[in-house]
Amino acid sequence: MLAKAVLSLGLWLRFAAGQDTPEPGPQPPISNTEGDLLFLLDSSASVSHYEFSRVKEFMWDLLHPFTFGPRDVQTSIIHISTTPTMEFPFDQYLTSGTLRKAIRDTRQLMGDTNTGKALSYAKEKLFSGEAGARPDVPKVLVWVTDGFSTDDISEPMQLLKDMGVTVFIVSTGRGNFLELSAAASQPSDKHLHFVDVDDLPIITKELRDGILDVIQANRLHATDITSSSFRLLWPKLLSQETGYYTLEYAPAADLARKRTQQVSGAHTSLVLSDLAPETTYEVALIPESNVHYFPTQTTRVTTLAEEISPVQVLISESGPHSFHVSWAPVLDSVVRYQVLYGPLPGNSVKVLEVDGRHNSTVVEHLAPNTTYLVTVTAIYRSGKEKSLSAKACTQEEGSKVRHLRFEDVGPSSLKASWDSADGAVLGYRVRCRRQSGPSSVLSVSPQVHSVLLTDLPSGTTGKVCVQPVYRNQPGKRLCRTVHRQPATEAQGYRHTQRA
Repeated sequence: MLAKAVLSLGLWLRFAAGQDTPEPGPQPPISNTEGDLLFLLDSSASVSHYEFSRVKEFMWDLLHPFTFGPRDVQTSIIHISTTPTMEFPFDQYLTSGTLRKAIRDTRQLMGDTNTGKALSYAKEKLFSGEAGARPDVPKVLVWVTDGFSTDDISEPMQLLKDMGVTVFIVSTGRGNFLELSAAASQPSDKHLHFVDVDDLPIITKELRDGILDVIQANRLHATDITSSSFRLLWPKLLSQETGYYTLEYAPAADLARKRTQQVSGAHTSLVLSDLAPETTYEVALIPESNVHYFPTQTTRVTTLAEEISPVQVLISESGPHSFHVSWAPVLDSVVRYQVLYGPLPGNSVKVLEVDGRHNSTVVEHLAPNTTYLVTVTAIYRSGKEKSLSAKACTQEEGSKVRHLRFEDVGPSSLKASWDSADGAVLGYRVRCRRQSGPSSVLSVSPQVHSVLLTDLPSGTTGKVCVQPVYRNQPGKRLCRTVHRQPATEAQGYRHTQRA
């Protein structure tokens, strides 16, 4: 453990001092690739300087086998911070030596983790000639994150994918798996990696191979493959003025079921949906133009096995009369969900209908301190049903004590008394914060409605709070501030109530 810490510290100091990063292992050069590769780099204050330096080493290790140039690979970096910043445009560093130095000289900006802002900024730069991006090459985004964002990422990320950008995500922290799975290109097991920052070299080759699958594919190919859909991408051959595309696709085992779509010449991608799971499709893209002749491009795509939903049911935000139910995953093949719930024991059952595009609902009008059986049933387009159950408990109704009052029983002592709280109280917790001296907490049985408070000398102030305790949650506190008058004045105290 100590040896690893010393080694890690040495690497950080070496990088921070501007020295060369350690040489990655020998890799054969990669040619015949063409694409714009953008790194979305978490440069905010949520990332330590050591983690930032390790990510820079990982970036260079990932990139160094590629050939760089205007007809090869171009790369850029956008910082995630309070305001997104481009470190350098795509066409600035077109040799390995200059690119390596540029990555090594990249400095952390700190600030907030505004990833949504950075994604919107990336959408502009990936298709901007001023940023050195090229209009007719594959676009790849590699987002390296510690798993946290202070703003929404779902909408800007979806816009990027709708524009044909392939998204890889590397999470070095404790990110939300469902959120990151939805953000990455599909299938997520090929585009999403969770790894400790010190173990980034483990995924380097796998990630590089995934990028190669995109930037070496200069013909019709498929991404975002699910059990019922996939996205087709192809190079820009036509424009809206010069022609259109005819797209034909059918199951390889039944070509008579061929379907046809026409797509504007301005498009370079299309999502095919309502497909059968675990089925191989033959796809043909026919460019139709009176200006140029382009040969038909074909590909073969196999959809994934049908996913099952729900595989997880979560109960949260439980109160006396309601709780929140959520489930995962959400699938295109599900038409709607039924949420059945009823108290245990008992035969009373109620049903909520939820649209198949949603994955949560609130169950209301429940009895307090009651256990419910909740069953979420997914109803598929095919007519299949899949159910999963969970137990949920409502909370007891919180109550607070009434009429907290004090009686002076000595020069430095008070008796605090209160009326009982409603419900099945298990006891009371009495906290006294003194102006001078330590605070104290007393726990008493539900039959006891008074305590003796000491070490409250004349001329000082104290705050006393009484809180009922229930089985599933604490009740509401009732607090009062006690002002003990100096001994030279009339004996006694003043108190003010604070709810």
